[in-house]
Amino acid sequence: MRISLNWLKELVDITMTPEELADLLTMAGFEVEDIEDRRTWADGVVVGRVLECEPHPNADRLRVCQVDIGAKTPSSIVCGAPNVKAGLFVPVATLGTYLPVIDLKIKPAKLRGVPSEGMICSLAELGLAKESEGIHSFAGDDLQVGSDARPLLGLDDVILDLTSTANRADALSMVGIAREIAALTGVSLRLPQPAPIHPPNGTGSLKLKISESQACPTYIGTVIEQVKIGPSPLWLQQRLQALGIRPINNVVDATNYILLEWGQPLHAFDRDRLLAVNPKQANKQNALQIGVRFAESGETLKTLDGQERTLSEQALLITANNVPVALAGVMGGEETEVSDSTQNLMLEAAYFDAAVIRRSARSQGLRTEASARYERGVNQAELELACRRALELITQLAGGTFTAQETADTAANQTSFTRSIELRLDRVNQILGPVTIGEEIGELQPQEVERILVALGCTVSPTIEERVWTVTVPPYRYRDLEREIDLIEEIARVYGYNNFCDTLPDKTEPGYLSIEQMLTRKLRETLRAAGLTEVIHYSLVKPGGERQIILTNPLFAEYSALRTDLISGLIDAFQYNLEQGNGPLNAFEIGHIFWSEEDGLNETEAVAGILGGDPTQGKWQRAGREQPMDWYAAKGVLESVFTRLGLVVEYQPDRRDHRLHPGRTASLWVRGTRLGTFGQLHPQLRQERGLPDEVYVFELDMDVLLSEMDQEESLVPIFKPYSTYPSSDRDIAFFVSNQVSVAELERLITKTGKGLLESVELFDEYRGETVPQGQRSLAFRLVYRASDRTLTDEDIEPVHQKVREALVEKFRVDLRS
Repeated sequence: MRISLNWLKELVDITMTPEELADLLTMAGFEVEDIEDRRTWADGVVVGRVLECEPHPNADRLRVCQVDIGAKTPSSIVCGAPNVKAGLFVPVATLGTYLPVIDLKIKPAKLRGVPSEGMICSLAELGLAKESEGIHSFAGDDLQVGSDARPLLGLDDVILDLTSTANRADALSMVGIAREIAALTGVSLRLPQPAPIHPPNGTGSLKLKISESQACPTYIGTVIEQVKIGPSPLWLQQRLQALGIRPINNVVDATNYILLEWGQPLHAFDRDRLLAVNPKQANKQNALQIGVRFAESGETLKTLDGQERTLSEQALLITANNVPVALAGVMGGEETEVSDSTQNLMLEAAYFDAAVIRRSARSQGLRTEASARYERGVNQAELELACRRALELITQLAGGTFTAQETADTAANQTSFTRSIELRLDRVNQILGPVTIGEEIGELQPQEVERILVALGCTVSPTIEERVWTVTVPPYRYRDLEREIDLIEEIARVYGYNNFCDTLPDKTEPGYLSIEQMLTRKLRETLRAAGLTEVIHYSLVKPGGERQIILTNPLFAEYSALRTDLISGLIDAFQYNLEQGNGPLNAFEIGHIFWSEEDGLNETEAVAGILGGDPTQGKWQRAGREQPMDWYAAKGVLESVFTRLGLVVEYQPDRRDHRLHPGRTASLWVRGTRLGTFGQLHPQLRQERGLPDEVYVFELDMDVLLSEMDQEESLVPIFKPYSTYPSSDRDIAFFVSNQVSVAELERLITKTGKGLLESVELFDEYRGETVPQGQRSLAFRLVYRASDRTLTDEDIEPVHQKVREALVEKFRVDLRS
């Protein structure tokens, strides 16, 4: 919100500098982001009168002007503007003046041989317009030459650009900020008090039909006839421009002025155009029925920005004889806007529900000055006052007479706009702590608390209990002062946070990481040690996938769904890095995934990774040829991670993910619980994306992974002494069905040989003509060792034979050795 210091001075007495005021407001919770001192834009610019204007002797497009700036002799100024002529009153930048907008200091100069002692300025050179076709001239014939030009230009003001928190809707107005300054400084407040109006009622020329009373509790419609549309007076145009609003005409500018002054959005319609939108519905008495309802599916409206909008059922409409003419509380319609030909008006002053306007504006992708205020909540109690103020200003600027006014109000009475809260002084001091009083330390006194609350506009009444009050909040603070703690916060804010004593907790203890945080850090360290780089992607993805959760109000329509896995994002990142010439990306990501099921929505955390390409450097030994990572190398990277984490993971064939190679994909299991998936990208997907020959991905369930890492044997490794006795190995070879996995065989061998068997390793696989159909030949090396003796054949053979028999019995293997 841009705040004019000159305008504030009309509402409240201000003696402090702009910098002091900005610091005061910032410490009170209204951060001043910028101080725009417009006085510096034209410091040294005076009013001048062009006495003579002659062609330049050496340039066709230049003029040599004699300008009276109040000095003893006129100043000779060379000017290139086509609109300069004798008799004009113009802004003149005198010698030594610095114009910060164009970064120019005025110095004596010669232009094509003719001396120039200053510059006649355009509005663009003074920062008041982006472009100017020529110099600016002042209206009037009685201006004093040599006087400061800044008051005439509206550059005698300072603008504060401040932000307020979302709960302070009252701060989006000049009156709201003036009330705040009065509460902080204790000075008097001077608010505009428009005179009451008495338009005729019950004429039948205006009727209201509020179909959605909850969305629009109060609506005031006023008909003004015989107005004269024209430009606003200069003071009003300059005031609006300083606060970032473009002047349009006297009526529209008046409604925008009230928007800035009271924070109450208003809208003026051309009454004759309202009647013309649906003449069949207008009766013989030329009656106009204004309605408020939600849009019907398929309805359209062309708004003031020239956009033809298809309306959703969430859009709240203003209708004229049941035809949409405006988006309620957001933007008016182009068909019924006030134009130069307008003679009769219908002024709308309404209170709309904040949530309804928020949904309505978002459904159309709009956010306007009006909707921003309605979304935060305007002051319903002062709606009628703001309406009277607008009518007063319109009649001053455009004339006209009031011919009808109708009000639809579902609010029971004014008490519904306020509330009473019990406030305990002991609770105030308990929450806020001691304060500095002079050189001493004490607590807030009852008189100080009452003073602050009264300054904020509250009514304070003592109760039968000592040091307890009943506080009635003013209507303009109804939305944010709801509980006792809100009042305590206001007391601290107005009293000044810097006036409270600094206190520290009596005891402190060092922070610590939870077990989940420690395990997650360990996982990250392990993945990085394996050569993977951590990446982070947005949780929002393009819609169109299975089981996706679609957002109803996304920031971008292209990314309106939540991701169902992490692998897709890693594949995109891998492809992007290749296209940018960065080489293959071996990376991992830890993040949340989301999916929908019949019983509701689900969310969990996962870890995923991608590996591929040639990870080695220095390919001179291979004549520069790439050596893609094979399945076993990728599996080895993952196995090294599991080993360091203390996990024993089993691999089972898996074909459920269509993005992965059906013959080179495995589901991962740990102690009977599914951990995740590991596999090679499908050749078709690899070809579509232009990826290397072999790219591998994995995705693991973080809950399962952390649960297994949290086991005692994983958290605290147990040292096992090495045997000092030699080992003895035996080989075993056999034919076995292709349906039996190596993991199942190794598990059986390990279980059967437990005690003496130290390790088992597959060292050969063969498929060929000599192998029975549907089978393969496998050869394992079994290493036996004891910790207390050297094993003999008599020790090993019984165990080895038991292993052979177990293989034959369970898997029907055909032993070859």
